[in-house]
Amino acid sequence: MQSYNSFEVAQAQVTAAAKLLNLDRATLDLLLWPQREFTFTLPVRMDNGETRVLHAYRVQHNFARGPAKGGIRFHPDETLDTIRALAGWMTWKTAVANLPLGGSKGGVVCDPRKMSERELERTARAYVRALWPHIGADRDVPAPDVYTNPQTMAWMMDEYETITNRHQPGVMSNKPLALGGSEGRRSATARGGVVVVREACRACGIDPRGDYAIQGFGSNGQRAAILHQEILGGGRLVAASDSSGAVYNPEGMNPIELRNHKLRTGSVNGFSGSEPIDPAEVLELDLAVLYPAALENAVNVGNAERVRARVLCELANGPTTPQADQVLFAKGIHVIPDILANAGGVAASHLEMVQNRSGDYWGEAAVFARLDDTMTRAYHAVHGASRERGIHPRLGAMLVAVARVAQACKLRGWV
Repeated sequence: MQSYNSFEVAQAQVTAAAKLLNLDRATLDLLLWPQREFTFTLPVRMDNGETRVLHAYRVQHNFARGPAKGGIRFHPDETLDTIRALAGWMTWKTAVANLPLGGSKGGVVCDPRKMSERELERTARAYVRALWPHIGADRDVPAPDVYTNPQTMAWMMDEYETITNRHQPGVMSNKPLALGGSEGRRSATARGGVVVVREACRACGIDPRGDYAIQGFGSNGQRAAILHQEILGGGRLVAASDSSGAVYNPEGMNPIELRNHKLRTGSVNGFSGSEPIDPAEVLELDLAVLYPAALENAVNVGNAERVRARVLCELANGPTTPQADQVLFAKGIHVIPDILANAGGVAASHLEMVQNRSGDYWGEAAVFARLDDTMTRAYHAVHGASRERGIHPRLGAMLVAVARVAQACKLRGWV
C-alpha cells in the first residue's frame, strides 16, 4: 500500500479548497503552515532510578477564530509532520463545527504500554512544565488523544495550577467529572457521528434502519454501534472488527451484548451467534452505513471499488486515502469526512470550556441537545457546499472551514 505523509495530504486539501475560493497567495501561505511550533525534550525519571530523555512536540496551527484546541498523544512513532497535520485538521474541524477555536496538537515520543502509571504521571507533568507559558484557556487547551485519557489531563491540570498558583480547570478538556469535566463528553465523538449520519440519510433518502457495520470496535466504535440504534430508531449491526479479528451475523447482533463480550474477553472474536470473517471484508459488505473507526488509510485504492455502503461515516482520522475519495465519489457513496464526522468530541470539549469559564455545569440532556444542534448545522453547511459546487464532501468540508478561517484572518488584518 502506498504510504502518505499526513502533513502533505493536509496541505493538499487546503490548497484545493483555496483554489475554489480564489484565495490570494499570502492567505494560502498563512493557512498552509502552523503559526507556532514547539519541539522540546523531557527528562523523565523512570521507576528504576534511570532518567530517560523523551522528545515532545506541540504545534499550534491557527489562532484567528480563538484559542487553539487539540489533543496530546503518547506514542512511540510520533513525528512532527504527523502533529502538524493533526493540528491543521483540528483548525478545520473546529471551523466546520463553527466553534470559536483554532487547532493544535501535541505528542510525546514514548511507549506508554511499557511505562508504569507513575512514569506516565511524571511524563505528563514534565510536558506541562516545558510548555505551560504557551497553553491556557485563552491560548491553547489540550485534551486526551492516543494513549492519554482524563487521568492524564487531571495530572496536567494539577501541574499547571501548581505552577501558576491559580485554579484554572479550563486549561485542559475531557477531564474527570470531579475536576470540572462535562457530562456527556465520553460519548460525544460517537454521538456526533451518529447525528450526522441521521442528517445524511435524511438528505440522501436512505433508510438508516438497514444494515450497518463498525470497522474498529474500540470505545468510539462501541458507542456508535449502540447509539446508531438509539438515535436512528433501529438498524441491524451485522459486522464488527477490531485488531484481533472480525465477526459477522447477517441477522444482526445486539451491540450492547457485543460490547460486553469485548470488554470481558478483550476481542470481538467468539461472540455468540456470529461467524468469523476476514476484517477486510467488513469494509466491503452491502450496508446502509459503514463506520470506519480504526486506523488511517483503511479505505484505499486497493479496496475502494469493493466498498458498497451507501453512507460512510469516518469516526477515525484519515481512514480514506485521497485516491479512494475519488473512487467513492464516482460510485455515489456518501462519505461524511472525518473533520465533520468526528467533530462531536471537540464540540463537547468547547461546551466543557464554556462551563469551566462560567462555573455553571449542565446535565447530560442539555449537553446532548447543544451537541445535536451544532452537528446538525455543521452537516448541512458541508452538504450545501458540496451540492452547490458538485464536489465530494471532504472538499466541501474543507471549503466551509477554509473560508471561515480565511475570513477571520482577513478581518484581523493579517493578510
